[in-house]
Amino acid sequence: MRNRTLSNQHTRRSIRLPSFDYASPGAYFVTICTHGRECLLGELVNGEMRMNEIGKIVEEEWLKTAEIRHEIFLDEFVIMPNHFHGVVWILDDRNDTDGRRGTARRAPTTERFGKPVIGSIPTIVRGFKSAVTKRVNEMNPLFGPVWQRNYYERVIRSDAELDAVRQYIRDNPAKWEEDEYGKALDKMHKIM
Repeated sequence: MRNRTLSNQHTRRSIRLPSFDYASPGAYFVTICTHGRECLLGELVNGEMRMNEIGKIVEEEWLKTAEIRHEIFLDEFVIMPNHFHGVVWILDDRNDTDGRRGTARRAPTTERFGKPVIGSIPTIVRGFKSAVTKRVNEMNPLFGPVWQRNYYERVIRSDAELDAVRQYIRDNPAKWEEDEYGKALDKMHKIM
């Protein structure tokens, strides 16, 4: 199908908050882009996302994430042609989101790069990306990478910010042309 390599690898710089415990209870906004920002997950038609087989795998694996990790709750999410946005809640005994109770949390632990911490945002995202890639490559062993190496996360710190993120996610398909990922793709098509 495609022959892609991992060339032009850059030194990764962490965008995480220093010494923040990404396994602590709260809401997190994550954005994950496809490898090379290729439109691998489907297409937008009249402001509506039409997922292809890979997009459907992404949706299935995202929903499965909450089934296998009882300490999280999935909030608003959207699958776009070349990226994914979602809100993940890490729950604890005090945090009751949408009527779901979480499990007791352990003592805080800060994840260090390359050292997974069960129940942390980096470990959750790594597991999700890995599950999608595995299924796609079982479907087509020559497919290659599905996701770019890193992802973006943001700690949601207020109800107002949560409302804004949810609205951004809901509006994403209708605003594809204005989206930074969509704009980059449109510029690339104009050059070609």
